[in-house]
Amino acid sequence: MGSILARRRATGATSYTATIRLKADGKITHRESATFPTRALAKEWLTRREAELAGQRARGEVVGTRMTVAQMIDWYSGQMAADNPWGRSKKADLARIGKGAIADKRVDRLTRADFIAYAQGRRQEGAGPATAANDLIWLRQVLRAARVALGVPVPLQELDDAAEYLRQNRIIGKPKERDRRPTAAELEKLAAYFSHRDVRAEIPMLDIMHFAIHSARRQEEITRLRWDDLDRSTATCRLRDLKHPTKKLGNDKTFKLTAEALAIIEAQPRGNEPLIFPFNPKSIGAAFTRACHVLEISDLRFHDLRHEATSRLFEAGYSIQEVSLFTLHESWATLKRYTNLRPEQLAHR
Repeated sequence: MGSILARRRATGATSYTATIRLKADGKITHRESATFPTRALAKEWLTRREAELAGQRARGEVVGTRMTVAQMIDWYSGQMAADNPWGRSKKADLARIGKGAIADKRVDRLTRADFIAYAQGRRQEGAGPATAANDLIWLRQVLRAARVALGVPVPLQELDDAAEYLRQNRIIGKPKERDRRPTAAELEKLAAYFSHRDVRAEIPMLDIMHFAIHSARRQEEITRLRWDDLDRSTATCRLRDLKHPTKKLGNDKTFKLTAEALAIIEAQPRGNEPLIFPFNPKSIGAAFTRACHVLEISDLRFHDLRHEATSRLFEAGYSIQEVSLFTLHESWATLKRYTNLRPEQLAHR
């Protein structure tokens, strides 16, 4: 039997999530959910899907065989996200795919032509090669999970053939590696702007900008740092749920703090607040973007400060292994993407 759970959104409106769980030998063999603005719509979906699944079982079919792309994404979201919460980008991308051009197509009938047409359509909508490629990566994850968990036939080979064709014709591709670092003049302008702004603002953007430059932390990571995870004696701090391609929840790592980063932390008011920087990461990003717009600084993102921090560590003479203790990169292959050394900063030995 299914269930309907009412949830109150931040806007004050109530949504209704209908969830179906099928069990065998005490274990969940199938789970899918969908969210609607009214309880009546949620109940209608629940009744229809339970009847469809019952019909599949009666015909001896594997449950999920006739699922549409949208239904399989709903199942995947309810099944996988519950065990390992996703970042906002993956959640948003899957939600968009679940409402896109192939949402209503049955998964077992998808062909390479469908995937090619989908990617071409995304490019025509304005998506870049990397964004279109990322959609196919998410689709592949959904299909692989359904094949393993539900035992349903999925067109993985069709998807792989389509992706190869799309790559050869440059319709999809890898993202361009950024080498943007802020100049000294740009940092001076930003510092002056935030010094004046912070007098009347809640978020101390000057401290946060400098902390990012001296710690190599992402904006989401900065706002998750806790006072009780800080070890002043060793100048280290634990970062909980570090970003990882397959495992985020419980992926806690300890990183080294530069003297400058530790000094910025020590300057923050503590009170009863468990977080060192108790602010919304989206607000930090928005404030930085707004400052760049006002100051007419083009093509600079808050994440570029992580590139700046990593490059400075190398320019200071730290080895690859030592830099990774600050940045928490697990391999040189990923670490070098954040390293954009300036030749004028390289000292003669």
